[in-house]
Amino acid sequence: MKIFVTGVAGQLGHDVMNELAKRGYEGIGSDLAPEYTGIQDGSAVTKMPYVSLDITNKNAVEQTLEQIHPDVVIHCAAWTAVDMAEDDDKVEKVRAVNAGGTENIALVCKKLDCKMVYISTDYVFDGQGETPWDPDCKDYKPMNVYGQTKLEGELAVSRNLEKYFIVRIAWVFGVNGKNFIKTMLNVGKTHDTVRVVKDQIGTPTYTYDLARLLIDMVETDKYGYYHATNEGGYISWYDFTCEIYRQAGYDTKVIPVTTEEYGMSKAARPFNSRLDRSKLVKNGFTPLPTWQDALSRYLKIIQG
Repeated sequence: MKIFVTGVAGQLGHDVMNELAKRGYEGIGSDLAPEYTGIQDGSAVTKMPYVSLDITNKNAVEQTLEQIHPDVVIHCAAWTAVDMAEDDDKVEKVRAVNAGGTENIALVCKKLDCKMVYISTDYVFDGQGETPWDPDCKDYKPMNVYGQTKLEGELAVSRNLEKYFIVRIAWVFGVNGKNFIKTMLNVGKTHDTVRVVKDQIGTPTYTYDLARLLIDMVETDKYGYYHATNEGGYISWYDFTCEIYRQAGYDTKVIPVTTEEYGMSKAARPFNSRLDRSKLVKNGFTPLPTWQDALSRYLKIIQG
């Protein structure tokens, strides 16, 4: 099976390429840069084929994918700078990447009759209430530009394809790139106290674990919408930070605050990021390990 992966310089794309190598699949990675710019850790992603591709360039997407002719495209590339997406001069660029770029890929997948995996987000919902969001819920009310453009990407996939997996994730962390854990560790080294919101609830997603699930998925034809985060219960960012510091051995004091008290964010953030993952088990997929276990494994890697 030949699998084309976008966004390999990001957290998830990096781990997907390594998972493909473990299983002996032919993986071709892509990103914007002329050469691979992710972490140079000697892993498979740095040794596997790489092509530079601007997904907003329809002709380039068509030419590249037709030449490679993959069996599957795992589309990890996205504009993920949520606050910056709100800038008036960035909105159309964000839409070009998250919606237009995704549609460019979906149209070629349709032409080639290949499977497509689209990585989406809890931000497609309005983030209100306390009920976990069902993957097949169509009550979309994105709160910000990022969520709206990711929803437009979902619709570009679902309207054009039948062989698709739309996988919504949240609170992502991985070795390759910036994330909340790395930020909190850096802050904890230089501050005695840190303020963290306690009224936004969800579950973290470790890209190493998610990559395994995505490859499990493309080995099947169980298409549709899924939610995939680590197990271990729903928590707040405050709870997550407390566990990060506990496992990392920090004595930094964590002060819980409301989103309103915290301020600072240009884009509205969801209070309810609870994603219902039960469809994974119903369709025979192995759930991700607990986030506590994922955090432990992750800290061993990044702390050495």
